[in-house]
Amino acid sequence: MNTAIFHLSFPVRDIASTREFYVLGLGCKIGRQSAVAMMLDFHGNQLVAHVTDKPGPPQLNIYPRHFGLVFETEEEWNAWRDRAQKKRLEFFREPHRRFAGTPLEHLSFFLKDPSGNILEFKFYLNANAIFGEQTFSQIGDEHERRAYEK
Repeated sequence: MNTAIFHLSFPVRDIASTREFYVLGLGCKIGRQSAVAMMLDFHGNQLVAHVTDKPGPPQLNIYPRHFGLVFETEEEWNAWRDRAQKKRLEFFREPHRRFAGTPLEHLSFFLKDPSGNILEFKFYLNANAIFGEQTFSQIGDEHERRAYEK
């Protein structure tokens, strides 16, 4: 049994807009908080938002960096999509189907937080594709990766 949880520290421009997006928008719970950092319970994982005045250049597409959740059921994915729409969160990529007709097929949408961080939420129709299906080499969208590398 895996008892470890995932931890991610990431840059934000301020605590107020971060709280609004992650707590009011996504429904995360707040852990410890200070004027320059905030811990969040992100579906059982620990996110730590750190205020910085140098967050880096804005991303023009989903690469090189994004983070998010992989849901076990389509119903759970639908519920998060519906919540994001109801809360009027900013979609970076609207809900869509990726790798249709292959064992890698999954539902996906991307959100953009107020600091420009990109989050992906997905559900694989074939759960083995999460860590398996090694006979396939596709990871992500090649056209977006090429655009990033230019």
